[in-house]
Amino acid sequence: MIAIDCDMGEGYSLYSCGDDAGIMPYISLANVACGFHAADPVIMRRTVALAKQHGVKVGAHPSFPDLQGFGRREMKMDRAEIAACVLYQVGALKAFLDAEGMPLNHIKPHGALYGVAARDPDVAEGIADAAVVYGVPLLGMAGTEHERVYRRRGLDFVSEYYVDLDYSDEGRLIITRQHDARDPAEAARRTVRMIREGLVPSISGRDLPMRADAVCVHSDTPGAAALAEAVHRAVLALG
Repeated sequence: MIAIDCDMGEGYSLYSCGDDAGIMPYISLANVACGFHAADPVIMRRTVALAKQHGVKVGAHPSFPDLQGFGRREMKMDRAEIAACVLYQVGALKAFLDAEGMPLNHIKPHGALYGVAARDPDVAEGIADAAVVYGVPLLGMAGTEHERVYRRRGLDFVSEYYVDLDYSDEGRLIITRQHDARDPAEAARRTVRMIREGLVPSISGRDLPMRADAVCVHSDTPGAAALAEAVHRAVLALG
């Protein structure tokens, strides 16, 4: 069955971001922030414990070092810097997983790092350099440098479809600083069509081919819990 994943643990200190407790029952994979775009040690530990409570597998969600910009601003970093940056963040999350007796399930770059790696093979190589150390799958977009680089490096690859972001007519994911609310019923319909027909609409309504092993919902999308529930129910109904 197709997985449902969500970027989580994205609060900081006294500030909250997203209804993680409301979303967790409807997902199978949690991508947990590692401190460079959001989260702190207390939030990371709390999010890992919440995932364990619900039987949700946990992966690391590393980003550019851009706390103020929530990791959604592009930065110029060379391959070695990116590898070190990702190694550092994943290692921090893995400590909390070890404390809970949970394995690291995967790595999924966040925001601008994800977007740049989709089109820049050097950035994707830097991420892969870190991932091979941990020996876990990487999440990304099919047909982009994510898939080409990660598979060439011998890493397991999990392709994603985003129900709460738009795609350009060229098939590029449009990553926004803030996410707009989405209609849960429409998100469920799009997910079902993607699974059955391998097609999703672009921002102008053009049909795009889409291949995905997982459907992603962002926790900071308004109404994300209802969105995750609708997609969860639609996927279950498909069997």
